[in-house]
Amino acid sequence: MMMEKVKIVIAGARGRMGTEAVNLVNETEQFELVGVVDHKHDGKLLSEIEGFHNDVRIYSDIKKCFFETNPDVLIDLTTPEVGKVHTKIALENGVRPVVGTTGFSDSDLKELEKLTEEKGIGAIIAPNFAIGAILMMKFSQMAAKYFQDVEIIELHHDQKLDAPSGTGIKTAEMIASVREEKKQGHPNEKEILAGARGADYEGIRLHSVRLPGLIAHQEVLFGGNGQSLTIRHDSYNRVSFMSGVKLAVETVMKANVLVYGLENIIE
Repeated sequence: MMMEKVKIVIAGARGRMGTEAVNLVNETEQFELVGVVDHKHDGKLLSEIEGFHNDVRIYSDIKKCFFETNPDVLIDLTTPEVGKVHTKIALENGVRPVVGTTGFSDSDLKELEKLTEEKGIGAIIAPNFAIGAILMMKFSQMAAKYFQDVEIIELHHDQKLDAPSGTGIKTAEMIASVREEKKQGHPNEKEILAGARGADYEGIRLHSVRLPGLIAHQEVLFGGNGQSLTIRHDSYNRVSFMSGVKLAVETVMKANVLVYGLENIIE
């Protein structure tokens, strides 16, 4: 018996992550690309854009796209502002969103949580789709039970718009959930240059590096008496994120709640 294919719309297909997502859908037997959302090239076929071969339509109007293609899942790999709007519209139209953009506030998440309950469908928002990065966060949370002093350094390409990264913030949140808040460093410490000690999340110091040549990297440094522990993850290309995207699509089809972070669906 043949399984029905999961019909997918991708927003942000021309971006570097989006291009890999198109490849993932093409290479996955149970997935089918039925449309693309883009602020440019409305009405054209994706195959008319250099580097793509899918004869699916490009839409600048996401509601029209949903109406004409009737997808199961939206994979959104756009910007935080656009991603928020797309996620809400998807849920309102009965489409399950898998979102790889960051910048969702607590109030945004509560609003989306309410929408998933009303519609009875799942949604997954993932600050990071790399399975290794999720394990790095989970291992850091485990280590934080034994090491109170911790600093996070996240390193990304210089075209990234938000700082700290969603992964950096999520890591700090996960560590803070098992660690008592503590002001680190000397009590009389003084920044000679503002920002030298990085951002402060419940006493956890969080530093952002932006350089050309980088993709997505993070290290979590723990210090204790006479010892230190470093947990690091590196993504060398965007293919590294696709195993997580695939897992998220498969999971969201069975979910009926909002999931924030892939660590919640990885054992």
